[in-house]
Amino acid sequence: MIKGYTAGVFDMFHIGHLNILSAAKKCCDYLIVGVTTDELAIKRKGISPYIPYSERSSIVSAIRYVDKTVPQTSYNKMDAWNRYKFDVMFVGDDWQGTETWSQIELDFKSIGVEIKYLPYTTHVSSTKLRSLLDMALQYEV
Repeated sequence: MIKGYTAGVFDMFHIGHLNILSAAKKCCDYLIVGVTTDELAIKRKGISPYIPYSERSSIVSAIRYVDKTVPQTSYNKMDAWNRYKFDVMFVGDDWQGTETWSQIELDFKSIGVEIKYLPYTTHVSSTKLRSLLDMALQYEV
């Protein structure tokens, strides 16, 4: 059985999220999805997700491609592997070739874990949606 892992904030769930989860599930038998906690998102981005962790986790859990959701409390991918012992990690191809992910690839290669880059959906992102929502809220009286 091939066990896969991916993680994200999944704020304002959209088609890009669904595309990643669908593509990941096609490449493994069991898919674990780490949903970033509110605290970790605030620590990284300086802002709270619009949708609280418990609701984001429930949304992701309801997706048929997802076998298990877990809280992502650290961005250290080796910590995730030590906890869940997955065979392959899925990430959007917009990260491919970056210094961070090149190092993660090397680290995981030494323990036999494959990093599989999946197509990033370019026309939509939570960041774009958040910007539009923030602009709309600015003009609300």
